[in-house]
Amino acid sequence: MFFIYRVHNTCFLLAASLPFSITIPLPTPLLIPYTAVSPQPVPGDLLHLGLFLRLPLSLRKTMGAMDYANTEAIGSFLSDTAAKVFVAGHRGLVGSAIHRKLVSLGFTNLLLRTHAELDLTRQADVEAFFAAERPRYVIVAAAKVGGIHANSTYPADFIVDNLKIQTNIIDAAFRSAGGSVRKLLFLGSSCIYPKHAPQPIPESALLSGPLEPTNEWYAVAKIAGIKMCQAYRIQHGLDAISAMPTNLYGPRDNFHPENSHVLPALIRRFHEAKVTGAKEVVVWGTGSPLREFLHVDDLADAVVFLMDRYSGLEHVNVGSGKEVAIKELAEMVKEVVGFDGELVWDKTKPDGTPRKLMDSSMLAGLGWEAKIPLREGLVDTYKWYVDNVVDH
Repeated sequence: MFFIYRVHNTCFLLAASLPFSITIPLPTPLLIPYTAVSPQPVPGDLLHLGLFLRLPLSLRKTMGAMDYANTEAIGSFLSDTAAKVFVAGHRGLVGSAIHRKLVSLGFTNLLLRTHAELDLTRQADVEAFFAAERPRYVIVAAAKVGGIHANSTYPADFIVDNLKIQTNIIDAAFRSAGGSVRKLLFLGSSCIYPKHAPQPIPESALLSGPLEPTNEWYAVAKIAGIKMCQAYRIQHGLDAISAMPTNLYGPRDNFHPENSHVLPALIRRFHEAKVTGAKEVVVWGTGSPLREFLHVDDLADAVVFLMDRYSGLEHVNVGSGKEVAIKELAEMVKEVVGFDGELVWDKTKPDGTPRKLMDSSMLAGLGWEAKIPLREGLVDTYKWYVDNVVDH
């Protein structure tokens, strides 16, 4: 049994039947453990045999683009539809989309737990769950989230609860009975990047400057999650990867009138103005800032893609790659909702950050791109809002 890893035109051979590996030298000759995890039983010492070179950033970005010489030895995630998949946070915006995607792909053994059934902040409960269920795949979409007001009011809760959730899950995945977990994906947020990060924001911008103060507690926890995945991969060979999505929207979004994000807030305001017969809707600023949005179903598709195709050390940005001015977005929402009144811009109010765009070229290089156009996604989201928020 043997595996071939390819990074650009350099190949690495790992023979699982003999204790040796053959590599072609690369510029930085510092070796770190890198594990090829096979679903077939192999001696424990061979599980940590793989030695992979620490690569420059340009090469690390494609560490996950691996060619498998023995497809029976290392199965594809997409072909393993009978395996147990634990989706942590399956009722949230992201987790519910991942749940829908996996069901549509024919996954038949999804492990789903509500907070009442499994408190992810309790280490003993999480360890007991992993010991009993022994999932093969883990997707961490669970998190304590909130707007600026919530982050400012409850900073201890945001940093502690998120650290507990991700630490308990990642560590339990490593310690699961018999090494049952073959792969784990941790989901973060674009808020991990510095407030004044270069635009578009590359993965390399992480920890290159101060964070946005209004959500630094949440951001610090998410950064710790990325580093935990990297640390468990390096030290223990756990195939743990991280994905950082851009601004998300879609079914099950937060439409709260006070602490929702810009897109669901616009949907609610235009809908309520239409229903009440208001003559105008006032929006803060000039409408000139540029933002990137990704439908949550596209994110779910990217998660499945990464689970199937990527096993690298570097975290991966997930975005649409398309910018829209807030003014254009507001006009589009107004049209989708069917509000006939006037859209007024209060230019005495601040615009916020002029531009925020993720650099998703790494993911594009692996072969994935977003598919849902913004207007189509808005129609879908507005329909869900009317059916599930307005009428309930």
